[in-house]
Amino acid sequence: MSLSIWIHAAAAFAISAVLTWCVREVALKHGIIDEPNARSAHSTPIPRGGGLAIVFATSTMVAVAAAAGIVDRQLVLALLGGGIPIAWVGFRDDRASVPVRMRLAVHAGSAIWAMYVLGGLPPIQAGERIFDLGVVGDVLGVLALAWTLNLFNFMDGIDGIAASEATFIAAAGGVLCLVGGASASVPAAAMILAAASAGFLIWNWPPAKIFMGDVGSGYLGFIIAVLAIASGREAPAAPFIWLILGAVFFADSLVTLLRRLARGERVYEAHSSHAYQVLARKWGRHLPVTATAIGVNLLVLLPLAWLANTNVTRAASIAAGVQVSLGIAVLLLGRYRRTNRPS
Repeated sequence: MSLSIWIHAAAAFAISAVLTWCVREVALKHGIIDEPNARSAHSTPIPRGGGLAIVFATSTMVAVAAAAGIVDRQLVLALLGGGIPIAWVGFRDDRASVPVRMRLAVHAGSAIWAMYVLGGLPPIQAGERIFDLGVVGDVLGVLALAWTLNLFNFMDGIDGIAASEATFIAAAGGVLCLVGGASASVPAAAMILAAASAGFLIWNWPPAKIFMGDVGSGYLGFIIAVLAIASGREAPAAPFIWLILGAVFFADSLVTLLRRLARGERVYEAHSSHAYQVLARKWGRHLPVTATAIGVNLLVLLPLAWLANTNVTRAASIAAGVQVSLGIAVLLLGRYRRTNRPS
């Protein structure tokens, strides 16, 4: 990895860490606080909106990297043109509830924009064959972008979990892209995002001193999905590798959604039935759950993603196996119910 990528990532880390502190001070001064409620996983008021630091650090340094010729024009347009509106509507929702239609319109618009500037969904490799899905693929790409940005919002429910997940996925995805022979564009943007997430994580590590808020969680999910799709332009099997890296979030969110649908619950209403939330209540603390997710990422998913990266004909089957395995684990964890609130 070139020195310039490290320099841009280090700058993103420093900007994010300092700016998170600044946002926290402003939030405390102006009462921008997340008060505990019946569905909360915290018991004390915590300032929110810290995701602004991630958005500013990532967007700024991606733009700087683009000006330096490291990140290509299409990718920077997709990241900034789609990511900033998502951050904006998330920030508005953190301050005062935004109508669902407005949020959905912004999410859909950003997803369509990203797919347009990236030239549509690239061909996908499954086994020995490469499939060009055409317009159907473009529609699937838009849905994947919208789903991923929302699932990060769903999964940002305990201290440190979303920021640590974003740090891992982006850093590992960037490195594996380079190992696979990709150009510097996606890896550079990925490392910048990972560094910005890590800078915020300093303040969000359990027990959190500030929350990310919708301004950060939706943005993270969108940027990661854009990077995954963009990586497929050079390596048709690459999106499956990103799917493996993000399997903890994908499996928990999808299985929980399907389980709530089967129970006849209103899936658009807030809840606390994700596997990680159940574990947090069972264990009574956030730290062991966040640490467990990190352990699964590093000890299980990273080696499998590396294997898929070195044997691309098996990437799709490895990704499917990982999702099924973790999905079963989520189903089993869903049996545990406790009402005590973790700290």
